[in-house]
Amino acid sequence: MSPALHLAASNATTEHRPLIITLFAAFVVGTLFITVWAGRQTKDAADFYAGGRQFTGFQNGLAISGDYMSAASFLGIAGAIALFGYDGFLYSIGFLVAWLVALLLVAEPLRNSGRYTMGDVLAYRMRQRPVRTAAGVSTIVVSIFYLLAQMAGAGILVSLLLGITSDGGKIAIVALVGLLMIVYVTIGGMKGTTWVQMVKAVLLIAGTLLITFLVLWKFNFNISDLLGEAAKNSEVGQKGNPDAFLEPGLKYGVDGMTKLDFISLGIALVLGTAGLPHILIRFYTVPTAKAARKSVNWAIGIIGAFYLMTIALGFGAAAIVGPAEIKASNPAGNTAAPLLALHIGGVDSAWGAILLAVISAVAFATILAVVAGLTLASSSSFAHDIYANVIRRGQATEKEEVRAARWATVFIGIVSIALGALARDLNVAGLVALAFAVAASANLPTILYSLFWKRFTTQGALWSIYGGLASSVFLVLFSPVVSGSPSAMFPSVDFAWFPLSNPGLISIPLGFLLGWLGSILTKEKPDEGKYAELEVKSLTGIGAH
Repeated sequence: MSPALHLAASNATTEHRPLIITLFAAFVVGTLFITVWAGRQTKDAADFYAGGRQFTGFQNGLAISGDYMSAASFLGIAGAIALFGYDGFLYSIGFLVAWLVALLLVAEPLRNSGRYTMGDVLAYRMRQRPVRTAAGVSTIVVSIFYLLAQMAGAGILVSLLLGITSDGGKIAIVALVGLLMIVYVTIGGMKGTTWVQMVKAVLLIAGTLLITFLVLWKFNFNISDLLGEAAKNSEVGQKGNPDAFLEPGLKYGVDGMTKLDFISLGIALVLGTAGLPHILIRFYTVPTAKAARKSVNWAIGIIGAFYLMTIALGFGAAAIVGPAEIKASNPAGNTAAPLLALHIGGVDSAWGAILLAVISAVAFATILAVVAGLTLASSSSFAHDIYANVIRRGQATEKEEVRAARWATVFIGIVSIALGALARDLNVAGLVALAFAVAASANLPTILYSLFWKRFTTQGALWSIYGGLASSVFLVLFSPVVSGSPSAMFPSVDFAWFPLSNPGLISIPLGFLLGWLGSILTKEKPDEGKYAELEVKSLTGIGAH
């Protein structure tokens, strides 16, 4: 840790530690109060899974924003821009453009066709048990991948604030986040989670707006000066080539392989949102398909404004904090935004400590809200798809189903804590991009084929889900993300033979191909009557829950 960073951490965590702890405690207590209140309103499975379908388009749009603007957005993208300039901002573009796919292809038909989970749509005209099993497995795997990023972000963030440097301390923080996540979901269900996400979205936008204003004020609202200072202070700028920081090619496009890596990343980001389980279940919390469409419109506006402000966060961190201090705190750049808050207020001042505490509390709120949404999606899928419809063959009562969801929450929380401890030093934006790739490979092809292709069959669905899931996870395991590089999950070993950091370029087309191939090679005849029913239901909303 550099002397400057050590001094900053010392000031923030010693002199002003009571303030930091108070802000964190206030948020945790406040959200726990909301969760308990919502838990008392949760009477049946519709309340637990879908919040009673009582949220308006604006409320759900705000909650979707809270679900989507995760640790990857606030911590990972700011760090990626601070270290890689133009190439880092590509994450923001990909995450935002992805919503057009969700709006145009998925939101309204999914709301009309399903009840609680993605499995409801996939199993509508297929054999129930195998398809629901596959949907449940895919949902849980994608959610755990996404949870890795949030857990890693939590460990990094609180470690910076409280001056914790030991691995044991960081693992304890990850465990604390996991425990809070379990409490939120088991007690509050969808109602509690949605209200926590709405509060978090407001806090995040307000905190980001404050830092953006202060950064622009420092540069007299001249964005050109901000970008110029960021380029000059960047690593390439210090070596005499500042223009490279503002041009493509610093991370992607260096050679043929990094160009392919960028294409793979772009495909995963743009297509992944429409397959993310915790986003898909949000469409069931509104009363009508029109409200679902309206909620996506609100989400696009809110998320778009936020990603525009990541320019100020990332380039502001590069200009004011500098890459050396950011990397000394966290090599992947995840602490760029909190350090920017500290520096913009003054490293040795109370204002700096206050801003650091506020922004870090907002980031912590972000993490807690997103992990709650992810855990709810995976536990709901286990209880509704696997337990109720596969294990109990549709004979489980609503009470038994909700109880199974709560036990699943505990198990998924434990798994997430264990894996999050291993991933604590990786860039959270990169980890989320992996989750997007897995979602786009396993879930999106099956959803689109189910909604829009008459000849799609059960075998096609199984091949698409399991093939896309297995190929994406397999390629990640043997990629530079897991081993073979200093920034890998296991840097001391090297079993990476797949050269790309993101598997989307291979696994996403493979998921679509397997869905088509499985359908045309099967002897099973598609139920055209069921497809006609699904088509009418998805496009008109007739018979929707």
